[in-house]
Amino acid sequence: MKSSPRKFQLTADILLRAYSIGVFPMAENREAEELFWVEPHERGIFPLDNLVVSRSLAKAVRSDRFHVVADRDFPAVMRACAERENTWINDEILRLYRDLFDAGHAHSIEVYEGGELVGGLYGVSLRSAFFGESMFHRARDASKVALVHLFARLLAGGFRLLDTQFLTEHLASLGAVAVSRETFRALLAQAMAHDGDFAAWPPAEAIPGARALDLARRSGMEVARREHGAPGRSAAR
Repeated sequence: MKSSPRKFQLTADILLRAYSIGVFPMAENREAEELFWVEPHERGIFPLDNLVVSRSLAKAVRSDRFHVVADRDFPAVMRACAERENTWINDEILRLYRDLFDAGHAHSIEVYEGGELVGGLYGVSLRSAFFGESMFHRARDASKVALVHLFARLLAGGFRLLDTQFLTEHLASLGAVAVSRETFRALLAQAMAHDGDFAAWPPAEAIPGARALDLARRSGMEVARREHGAPGRSAAR
């Protein structure tokens, strides 16, 4: 009796190999059972010397109204990002990125207010590249505060590339730019030739807001005079 073929299952190792050449997976929606690979013709990135922060956001970061740490509850951040009505995060994505987290290659920035998780983001780290996946907010400015703290941790850890995968109007207002596929591949190759350390600032230790801003300013972060609108879709998608 002939056995039926087994369904091929992605692994964390295959996923890392894909990221190393600029490819990432998505699902059509939450209920989809299959994933597909994506490599955009035009790629969104954040130059690590060009985060734009409004006066009000800088004030929110400095005030330490939020308690911001990393990797305390990665699954909760992913689940919160998946709550959107239109999402590419299905059960398989949740499984894969939890495996990446367990292997030390996925990280979350978590924003707490009064002990409640009110914002955050998650992504993948590989050598000195960080691939932003998604962000969410349940309180004003919470996701943007998470982004400032992500910059601080990446700069402290010697990262060279912050990939947003797609460029949205909101991300552009914060300093993200679009580059061609060829340019991104060259930037990625440079990042793959160097090591970054996400734990250079211990994940469980909150960075004081003023310190987070100072870390980012080492690379010329601009505190904008203009105000920005409400948080957009995600840090990447």
